[in-house]
Amino acid sequence: MSATAPRWGWTDEQLATAPTVYAPELFAGKTVLVSGAGTGIGKGIAFLLARLGADLVLCGRRAELLEQTRQGLQRFGGQVLTLPLNIREPERVAEAMDRVWETFGKLDVLVNNAGGQFPRPAIDLTVNGWNAVIDTNLNGTWTMMQSAARHWRDHGQSGNIVNIVLVVERGTPGAAHTGAARAGVIALSKTVAVEWAPLGIRVNCIAPGTIETDAFRYYPPEASANFHLSNPMKHTGDVQDIAEAVAYLAAPSGKFITGEVLAVDGGLRMWGECWVTAKPDYFKV
Repeated sequence: MSATAPRWGWTDEQLATAPTVYAPELFAGKTVLVSGAGTGIGKGIAFLLARLGADLVLCGRRAELLEQTRQGLQRFGGQVLTLPLNIREPERVAEAMDRVWETFGKLDVLVNNAGGQFPRPAIDLTVNGWNAVIDTNLNGTWTMMQSAARHWRDHGQSGNIVNIVLVVERGTPGAAHTGAARAGVIALSKTVAVEWAPLGIRVNCIAPGTIETDAFRYYPPEASANFHLSNPMKHTGDVQDIAEAVAYLAAPSGKFITGEVLAVDGGLRMWGECWVTAKPDYFKV
């Protein structure tokens, strides 16, 4: 699929018709919240789960992007609720979760995809830049996790959380702030996978490698031009790769999986490096 996808991500039509291994009604009757659903990976996840019959709750900071995604999902016939919010604001998150239960009476799956980062050598990161990324990617994700878990507990319902993180085993050169945040999410997920097991809540992570989306445009050309060399398969992944991994963990196929990190990276962890800034001359061979 990567070979035919446009350079800066997929169109709605491609998202709606991409081949999938899953049955059309796999998520019928299920309610799924996807954060960061206005663009990129989050939008791809929302499209696949809507195609598979789910009702969707779309969260993100930009209402206009959520509305565009909502319009694209109308063709699938499920209910779609958009909730513009900043996951860094605990009160807004709690209000959003209340709204989900008021509308659907439940939440079956929470997909924490929202986040943000920017390429910058660690030595040049400002206090504000560091704190902004940590607050969104770590604290915001935790706020969503805890709020959903409390609602599941209080309503006597089981739950399922899938956190979108990063491949962090080899570090994240040029993105120390998000590497630290995503590693924190992984540790949190493993911890609460144990603590929340008595509540019937499963918690897992998906670690994408270099996944081709419109976000590629925000990285220096000398970095993004080499993203396809970050793994032994020597090509980038696409949003459908991540969406199908989410479906696997969120569906009954993942019913005996918790506390796990599923890398969808073409082998990046075993192969080498991925600089999101220009690679320093010191490391060039």
